Amino acid sequence: MAGTNSGRPSIYPTVLYTDAKAAIRQLTEALGFTELSVYEGENGSVMHAELVQGNGAVMLGSKGRGGIFDTAMKDAGPTGVYVVVDDVDAHHRRAVEHGAEILMPPTDQDYGSRDYMARDLEGNLWSFGTYAPEIQG
Repeated sequence: MAGTNSGRPSIYPTVLYTDAKAAIRQLTEALGFTELSVYEGENGSVMHAELVQGNGAVMLGSKGRGGIFDTAMKDAGPTGVYVVVDDVDAHHRRAVEHGAEILMPPTDQDYGSRDYMARDLEGNLWSFGTYAPEIQG
């Protein structure tokens, strides 16, 4: 299976934002992502960005930049992404300190995970928790 234990994720959620630069600031400052790369167009729009968290990554860009993906996502609603973190409570505190909208505080789930949920500046839902299913290759 491609990607299994190769050191690179094989799935990358991809999100488009009206203000991708503000999204990058919020995701890095409040939600603990690390900026891997940001490529801007001549007009300052974000053509492509990659942010990492643990051994996973998300790709994002500006809405209205053109291209097939942008056109196909034109009327898409918000998305939801689940991110595994080691210390849910510390991660949650950071999000609160930076003013992130919290929809669910850290909560112990029946299936053994501890999770919390936040909404970003453009309505996307980001869940952070300890649930990490083992993927067998």
